[in-house]
Amino acid sequence: QVQLVESGGGLVQAGGSLRLSCAASRPTLSTAAMGWFRQAPGKEREFVATISGSGSSTVYSDSVKGRFTISRDNAKNSAYLQMNSLKPEDTAVYYCACAAGPAIRTREAQYGYWGQGTQVTVSS
Repeated sequence: QVQLVESGGGLVQAGGSLRLSCAASRPTLSTAAMGWFRQAPGKEREFVATISGSGSSTVYSDSVKGRFTISRDNAKNSAYLQMNSLKPEDTAVYYCACAAGPAIRTREAQYGYWGQGTQVTVSS
């Protein structure tokens, strides 16, 4: 069983930045693709970004491309989401997820482990 713990959420003004972190309870992260998803009030959870097990490949949703950067540090069993130029529509609970294999994946069903989520609120 892998436990994922997100941190770094909070309240920020539009145009500001936040960095989310995701720490895994054991070294599974070093071989597994990681993803970030988010769920806004009244909406379904949506894909944000994913990074391969090696860190060599990344994919972003169109809504965050050019503003968010996903990264990982396998030595620390951690993944990160740097969020710049934040907009009010980025307000959501952000979840990190861990897949079973190293290839990047963009669908919820492809991830077996999830964190509890961290709230990001962007004020206008």
